Amino acid sequence: MNNPDVVIVLAAGEGTRMKSSTSKVLHPIAGRSILGHVLAAVEPLGAQELRVVIGAHKDSVQDHLSQIAPAALTVYQAERNGTGHAVQLALAGAATTGTVLVLAGDTPLLTASTLKEFIAVHHANESAASVLTADLPDPFGYGRIVRDDEGAISRIVEERDADEEVAAISEINTGVYLFDNGALREAAAKISKDNSQGELYLTDVIALIKDAGKVALAIRSNDYTETLGINDRSQLAECTAIMRDRINDEVMKSGVTIIDPTTTWIDVGVKIAHDVVIHPGCVLAGSTTVDSGAVIGPRSTLTNVKVGAGARVIESTCSDSEIGAQANVGPYSFLRPGTKLAANSKAGAYVEIKNSTIGEGSKVPHLSYVGDATIGSGTNIGAATIFVNYDGVEKHQTVVGDEVRIGSDTMLVAPVTIGDGAYTAAGSIITEDVPAGSIGVARAKQRNVLGWVLRKRAGSSSAEAAKRAGATERE
Repeated sequence: MNNPDVVIVLAAGEGTRMKSSTSKVLHPIAGRSILGHVLAAVEPLGAQELRVVIGAHKDSVQDHLSQIAPAALTVYQAERNGTGHAVQLALAGAATTGTVLVLAGDTPLLTASTLKEFIAVHHANESAASVLTADLPDPFGYGRIVRDDEGAISRIVEERDADEEVAAISEINTGVYLFDNGALREAAAKISKDNSQGELYLTDVIALIKDAGKVALAIRSNDYTETLGINDRSQLAECTAIMRDRINDEVMKSGVTIIDPTTTWIDVGVKIAHDVVIHPGCVLAGSTTVDSGAVIGPRSTLTNVKVGAGARVIESTCSDSEIGAQANVGPYSFLRPGTKLAANSKAGAYVEIKNSTIGEGSKVPHLSYVGDATIGSGTNIGAATIFVNYDGVEKHQTVVGDEVRIGSDTMLVAPVTIGDGAYTAAGSIITEDVPAGSIGVARAKQRNVLGWVLRKRAGSSSAEAAKRAGATERE
């Protein structure tokens, strides 16, 4: 394949229809920005130069580019005078020979394979200018491709400049072009602002190159959805849904069961092994990985989580955590950053864990909070246990050993250590270390005040029930 020498991405637009303080091209789709998807499609082409034209939201777009494409050269278009003007700016200082690929920064569904096919047809026909086109069910808002009697491209007419006949054409300009560098430079110098927008249109270059007696092609895409651009939130949602379906299709073909693909959202950076089952209502985001045989969901959100083989996560939210092989999470668990569950461990119903390690086979079955702790293997944390890790100024560590039994409704006031094989009595507030093999008891002796209800709650339903049971007011 003849790789393009220069790639120019146009990302300077205001994006006013998004009605957002965030640049249009920075809105996320499946864990990657709109612009990031475009650059991901371009990267396999191996261009010598990548130039991104920026304008609106200059600083935020430039900062984002420095993170995802540090080798890209940014070109600032201070005044947005049209796509032709943007390309003129981008060509300054760029290579003067070879081919130039130009594309919009708001077409996140475009794939490298389509670009490679487009480039191959361009070179096979020794074209000086080629434009990628598509037949849209609703072409409103796009420039139309006008062909001559022989079917060759004649010109591109923008929506605002189209008469009724041209507006009826369904073949549209996708904003993806490939040019001979010299032909592009020569034609770009001749374009004018004689249009309804008073801007320099890159589309005018096609007619100028053809009038110069050179070959110009309009090459249809096989999949119009790849060419969809984004101008407003509705189109953002449409493209996001298409991306979701594309990702889910690839995941299912790799051997993963997705019970309901329409309610399952998987980011592009997620890796899922075969024989995983994903139930409805799940979100797998960021750098999440799921090993073979795991079961996710229903209604679970995993962000930057490593899930081991055979683990199960039910109706839970987890982020920046590790879930070991055969471990169980949920329902209604909240695993916060820094949580590590070893193999065969459990974080059960209504359990919150953060910055803690739960040892192999250990269980936090229900209604508990574990923070800033290390728990050994084979330990059981009774219901309603609280790891009291914060003194109002600093966080403190709790260490619980192997084969420990923490009684229900225990408060472990950090810093504190519970030795191997130790117990705590239910309802205890543990403020001192409990040695190995000991039981920590920290609760007041129970005292029953006889007749209290009859004296203090006279006339209540409780008092009447007590009387029926033979209670008197005597202590």
